[in-house]
Amino acid sequence: MSARYAIYFAPAQGSPWWEFGTRWLGRDECLDVQIAQPALTQIEPAELYAATAQPRRYGFHATVKAPFTLSGGHTLDKLITRLQALAATLKPVALGPLQAALLGDFVALLPVTVPDELAALATACVTGLDDLRAPLSAADLLRRRVDHLDTREQALLNQYGYPYVLERYRLHFTLSGPVAPAMAQRILQAAAPPVAGLNAAAPLLLDRLCLFVEPAPGQAFKRIADVELLA
Repeated sequence: MSARYAIYFAPAQGSPWWEFGTRWLGRDECLDVQIAQPALTQIEPAELYAATAQPRRYGFHATVKAPFTLSGGHTLDKLITRLQALAATLKPVALGPLQAALLGDFVALLPVTVPDELAALATACVTGLDDLRAPLSAADLLRRRVDHLDTREQALLNQYGYPYVLERYRLHFTLSGPVAPAMAQRILQAAAPPVAGLNAAAPLLLDRLCLFVEPAPGQAFKRIADVELLA
C-alpha cells in the first residue's frame, strides 16, 4: 500500500505549545516515540492514555490538507518542492488565544476568535496542492464516514478528498478521541489551566506548514518536514 501524506500545522519542535501537545497526547511525532503524559488530578493515567489513543497516532497538529496518497508520477521530493513554493506565498497567521471545546464527541483546542486570514491560507493549501492527490479509494471513502455528511460536505469530499474544507474548514488541535460526555467535561477541566497559561505566555502563531507521513495504513504519522511561511 502507498504511503499517505498530510499537510498539518504543528508548533515548532521544542516550543511551549509543542511541549504541551506532545505531552498531552503522549507522543513525540518528530521522533515517533511515546512519552510520559501529564499527571492530572481529574483523570487517571490509564483513562488519559485511552482517551488520547486516536489523536496520538496523528501527533499534535491542526489539519490544513487532510491525508492523501500521491497520484501516479508524483514523488515525495516533488511534494516538498511544491510545498516550499506554496509556503513562500503565504504569511504567518496569529491564531490568538485558544480554548478547549467539545466538537461533536471529542475535545479539541480552537481559536477563541477565528482570524480573518486563516480561511484564505487553508484554501490555498487545499486547492494549490490538489493536483498531486490521487482519487479516493473505497477504503478512503469508508474512513470518511460518507453517510454522516451533508450534501455540501459530500461534494467537497468528492472534489478535494476531504469534506471539511473551504467554508466548512475549522482549525482545531484534537485532544481526545470520541469520549462520553462526563469524560469530555473532565478533559475540558484538565486542559483549561495549561492552555490559559500558554495563551498568556506564548500566543500561538501559525508560522509553518508541516509534512507528515503515514508509511502504511494504521501506522503512526511521523513529522518529516517543516516549511516556514515566508511572505
